[in-house]
Amino acid sequence: MLLRVPIIFTILLIAGCSSSTDSSSEKTPTQQKKESKTEEPKENKKVILFFGNSITAGYRLDMDQAFPALIQERIDSLGLNYTTINAGLSGETSAGGKSRIDWVLRTVPDIFFLELGANDGLRGLPLDETYENLQDIIDAVRKENPDVKIIIAGMMVPPNLGTEYTEQFQQTFPRLAKENDAIYIPFLLEGVAGNPELNLSDGIHPTSEGHEIVAETVWEYLEPLLD
Repeated sequence: MLLRVPIIFTILLIAGCSSSTDSSSEKTPTQQKKESKTEEPKENKKVILFFGNSITAGYRLDMDQAFPALIQERIDSLGLNYTTINAGLSGETSAGGKSRIDWVLRTVPDIFFLELGANDGLRGLPLDETYENLQDIIDAVRKENPDVKIIIAGMMVPPNLGTEYTEQFQQTFPRLAKENDAIYIPFLLEGVAGNPELNLSDGIHPTSEGHEIVAETVWEYLEPLLD
C-alpha cells in the first residue's frame, strides 16, 4: 500500500518505526528502557528531555550521533547550563509513551520535546486515542513541573488512509501545541525526508548526516527557550 503513495509521505509516517530485523527489537522492554536514558543530569543543570520514537533514539546509529546528542554539543559549545536526556524508543506509539512516561519522569525536565504519533498513524489507530494519549503525557509532565516549556513535533500520514483521517491526524499536533501553549515544529525531517544520501538503506531513518540537519531544525525552535 505504501508503494502507491509519494515517498515523502511514506518516510514521514514510517520514520518512527523500527524494522523487525533491527537488533533493538530483539531486546527486552527493560533493556530498551535502560538504553533510552543517558547519564543523570549534573547538579544544577537544567534538563531538556527528548521523548520520542526511533527518530529521537537514533535508529541504527550510536547515541552520540542522534540529534539530541548533537543538541548537547551545541549547548556545551555555547556554555549553556543545560543537559539533554534522550528518551527515544524505537517503535514507540503514543500509548507506549503514556505507559512509560512516569518512569522517564524520574528526572523532571525544564524543557520537554515530544516526538510521538507517527506509529499510531501507520497502524490507523483512532485519532481520539492518539490525542488523548499525547495529552496525558503532557499532563504528566506538567504535573511534575508546571513551568515546563514544551516543544511538539508534528507528524504526517499518507493520503491513501483517507482525506478525513489524513487531515484530522495532521491537525492533532498543532491543536495540542495551541491548547498547551507549546512550540510546534511542523516538519521535523525538513530537508532530510526523501533524500537517499541522508537516509539509511531502508530509505526511512536519517543517517548521521541527516541527524545533523534535524538538529539544526530543532535548534531553531529550541534556542529561544534557553535562558
